[in-house]
Order: sequence, then structure tokens, then C-alpha cells
Amino acid sequence: MSAAKTIIRFENVTKRYGKVLAVDNVSLAIEEGEFFALLGPSGCGKTTLLRMLAGFETPSEGRILIDGQDISRTPPNRRPVNMVFQSYAVFPHMSVADNVAYGLMVDGVGPAERARRVEEALELVKLEGYGARRPDQLSGGQRQRVALARALIKRPRVLLLDEPLSALDAKLREAMRSELTQLQETVGVTFLFVTHDQDEALAMASRCAVMNRGLLQQVATPSDLYEFPNSRFVADFIGSVNLVEGRLAVDEADHAVVEVAGLPSPIYLDHGVSGAHESTVWVALRPEKIELHKRGEGRAAPLLDDAPAGHNLVPGVIRRIAYLGSESVYDVAVEGGSSVKVSRSNLTRRDQEDFAAEEPVWLAWRASACSVLLS
Repeated sequence: MSAAKTIIRFENVTKRYGKVLAVDNVSLAIEEGEFFALLGPSGCGKTTLLRMLAGFETPSEGRILIDGQDISRTPPNRRPVNMVFQSYAVFPHMSVADNVAYGLMVDGVGPAERARRVEEALELVKLEGYGARRPDQLSGGQRQRVALARALIKRPRVLLLDEPLSALDAKLREAMRSELTQLQETVGVTFLFVTHDQDEALAMASRCAVMNRGLLQQVATPSDLYEFPNSRFVADFIGSVNLVEGRLAVDEADHAVVEVAGLPSPIYLDHGVSGAHESTVWVALRPEKIELHKRGEGRAAPLLDDAPAGHNLVPGVIRRIAYLGSESVYDVAVEGGSSVKVSRSNLTRRDQEDFAAEEPVWLAWRASACSVLLS
């Protein structure tokens, strides 16, 4: 199996606006054919990075390469990229077909060839028969497809998408995630998209780069970002998490123990941490990895087969329950003063009735459930 080819490379790229450092010494390689996401909160630098790749901004320092060629100072119209904007930027006075054909017309492509490629592009985005319509006769999802067809018709090496689904309602956004993924697999073009929506990035991307304050925090697959974050910022930004500060009491090659002031029992892990003994660490525990058990008179505490007695088992009381349809989320006040969030799938229509507010419970989790973060 041949090694993947790098198509985009950012080398020590920095962008300053006066005294504001928007992008700080970012180095990143993106492989050909990837569906790659730049993810982070507003103002983190992800859109600036995208605009520098498109040619709308120039790096203050560093280089940007496509196929090994430095394009840092190349005009936007001479780069092998095309962009779909957040607002789609569909021309309201043109028909769908004319919108899609616009780039080819500017490039001087003849009418017959334009018509053939427009037909192919509309078929690709499932808009056959819509060529004569105006944008105001289309839904939001259909206008997005027009913008995609217009970008893809020029056969770019890289397609850039700036918050491509943010203008759509939740139901349509979910449907378009699947359509965009299928479209990328069909055309084989490298997709690079910017989003602040974690669910969107996790659902669509093959790899993600998380940014914060202009810095690259972590580059990984969606599952690795979620299960193995490298910092408190990434753990907290990606999904929901219980993040608690503790003291590394034991750190061996095959296990570790963290003592947390706000929990009555220590946390046992089935792996070493490589931290300094007695150092401060942070434990990240996802709500869905915590088991909820009833607690009360005549009920024995649950048994854990992968942790010593007295570890990973905490008594508490349910304070609030949020019913979200597919799952319920429980806020549990635990002995020791902390509040822990637990999520539980509603596998039947009666699951949500199993627990009630103010009910005493046990919280339990496996030794493999936690991530320990040193920063």
C-alpha cells in the first residue's frame, strides 16, 4: 500500500494584524483526498488559516505549499483551490445553470463544453432539472448545492468550505453532513473545512486540527480527539466532559491512582501516566462512561472487576435530570462536594423512569474510562 501524498503544507505560518497575533507559527500537513476539519472557538485563527490558503490573506511569516509549490504570494485566481463561502454567495440574478457555469465562462470555456460540465455538476449534487430556476426558488440546502457545484465544476485540487452548514436548520444540517461526506468520496477532491461545531467535525472529517488563540492544539482523527485528548482545552472543547483536578498518588507502568479533593474515593487507571509523583494532574471522564446504580437500604454497592475496592465508586444524589430523547443527562451531587454529569441512553421507552431527582445513587466507571492530562 503506497504512502499517502501530502497535498497541502503549512510551514511555520504566522499572521499578524498589527499587534494582534491571529495565527501563531502553525505547521500542518494535509493529505490528498482527505476530508480535513479546522476546528476551534471563534477567534482561534482557523478562518484566517483558510483565507491564507485561498489567497485572500498573505502570511506574515512562513510558507504555504500545494503539491510542493510555494503559493504564499500566488494570486487567488492562480491557485488550484476553490471556496464555498458561509453565505454561499450565489448570484441572485442568475439561473442555477448560469451560477454553476460562471467560473467556466470567465475562463473562456466554450458554450457546448460549459453546458456539458454544468449538467455533470448538477447531477453530482442531485440538482438535475433545476438549471432554469433562480436562487430565490430554492431551499437553503439547494442553494448550498449550487455553491458546491459552482466550486467543483472547475475541478480544483482542494475545495475550501467556510462554516458550510451554519446557515441551515438543525435537521437539514444533519442531512447535509451525510451528503457532503458522500460527495467528497465520489469526487475524491481534498476538502478542507472550517467549523466551530464539534459534532459537525466529528461526523464528517477524517482528521481534525483543533486551534485556540492562533495555536495548533492537536491534530488527530475524530475518535482520538474525543478519547485521547492531549490537553484540558481539547478535552473540554470536544464534547461533554467531567474535568477534575487531582494529585498523582501512584504512577506505575501498568496502573495509576489519582486522588481528587472533591471525590470521596480515588480514581484508578489501568495504565501509567508518566507524570511526576505527587504532581497536579487533571482527570477527564466522559459522562457516557459512568454507570448509574441505585443506592439505598438493602442495596449492595456495585462490584468493579478491574479496580481495587474503594476506587472508581462514588455515592451521590441526583439533583437534576435533562431528558433529551435518545439519552438522559443527570447532574449528580457526590459526597465530597463535586458535581458529576452522567449520560445514559434511553434504550426503551421506559428507561427514563428508572431514576428520579433526589434519588441516592452510586456512580461507577471502569479503569480504562479516564484520560489523565498533565496540562
